[in-house]
Amino acid sequence: MDTKNSNQLNRRKFLGLSALGLTGLTVLPSWTINGIKIAPSDRVVLGFIGLGQQALSDFAGFASVPGVQVVAGCDVDSMKQERFKRRVEAWQKEQGVAPRCDKYERYEELLERTDIDAVEVVTPDHWHALQTIHAMQAGKDVYVQKPLSFTITESMKMVRVANDTKRVVQVGSQQRSSGEFQKAIELVQSGAIGHIEKIYAKVGDPPKPLDLPAEPVPGNLNFNLWMGPLNDPNIHYHPDLCPPISLDPPEKEKLWGAWRWYTETGNGFTADWGAHMFDIAQAAIGMDGSGPAEIIPKGHNSQEYLTFKYLNGIVMTEQPYLEDMPGAQGIKFIGDNGWIEVARGYLACSDASLVPEELAGRRPRKMTREEMRKMYEEMQKSIEEGKGSFEISSPHMENFIESVRERKDPIAPIEVGASTAILCCLGNMATELKRPVTWNPATLSFGDDKEAWNHRLYHYDYRRPYKL
Repeated sequence: MDTKNSNQLNRRKFLGLSALGLTGLTVLPSWTINGIKIAPSDRVVLGFIGLGQQALSDFAGFASVPGVQVVAGCDVDSMKQERFKRRVEAWQKEQGVAPRCDKYERYEELLERTDIDAVEVVTPDHWHALQTIHAMQAGKDVYVQKPLSFTITESMKMVRVANDTKRVVQVGSQQRSSGEFQKAIELVQSGAIGHIEKIYAKVGDPPKPLDLPAEPVPGNLNFNLWMGPLNDPNIHYHPDLCPPISLDPPEKEKLWGAWRWYTETGNGFTADWGAHMFDIAQAAIGMDGSGPAEIIPKGHNSQEYLTFKYLNGIVMTEQPYLEDMPGAQGIKFIGDNGWIEVARGYLACSDASLVPEELAGRRPRKMTREEMRKMYEEMQKSIEEGKGSFEISSPHMENFIESVRERKDPIAPIEVGASTAILCCLGNMATELKRPVTWNPATLSFGDDKEAWNHRLYHYDYRRPYKL
């Protein structure tokens, strides 16, 4: 920490270390990473809550940021705890740091560590609210994966606690830190294509009811703890929900955690990719911290696409942004004086002179099954080697660490993550109700719509003993 107050805080923290904190402390008095000597007051010590494949990817990103040390990991799967410990300790040895990464099954124990400055919450969405809130109340800054929350009420509560505790919270919508998306936002806001009339944002389908058969829970997994606050009696263990791994011989997850795709445990592509594409769309049209006023589901009165209408007249639809690539995630802004297309690694404009060559990238194209298999294998290999990630996040993580040091808002603060998560919930809510939903983004309310107020995506009763 490089400010006077931050240094004083670190000194008080050091003098007040508990026995638990002292036994967990692994950073050395002097420490060098990538040839850069880091002052003790500038180090940021991290713990991870959730240790699946996204955590491994994110660890690779944080490990590239000078001054970061990782000392602990928590997961309900003991094999994933051990895998993370091995990965971190191998990295520590490479950096000349005494290797030690402590393992926990219950995140509350990790939060008791007084030597930990910040945590990443990289668990399934239904755990984000409680773990982020408890981390902030324990005095930790938080990098929480997107979407911010599972329900609307959770997002609102998380924002209130962040304001009360004055903690730095970065939401893992890392496209905010990518050059092509930043340029797209700049062009829209500068009026480069005139007044924005329509936005096409392709994210994918909403969730579906859980249809996986029940299977026996493996001994290395505490599935009851994985469930946490979820109280739906239809939820049961299936390996697709919690993809298994092997340590000896090493065998990684064969698929992405399928909890995302089911109404009982996730919010589908609407939230998984909506937390990226809808997020950028709202940023570009000045709706950060706000949202749509009317949400119309696909199929209502022959409505072809899920539609979000804003009070400023802009209409955003969940639909293909490229006619020849209907499944590709991305965004198209349509103004009265041109258009802009943007996706990961791609930026184009009706006026090509407005797009810097280094940001143009390559237009998405259809890939053969063999090309997709090879790409996935290369991504997996890079993660195993600690060199890459499923989602390139290092600049986003660097922004978070800088914000922790300087006590300033990051590029994707919690208020932004909340407005995006709420939009995603509203989209699924209208889809499930099979009718339009009216939302007041200023008062965060549904008016007299009792059905919306009582919807599970606004709020649900946590399973005992959990409380929001």
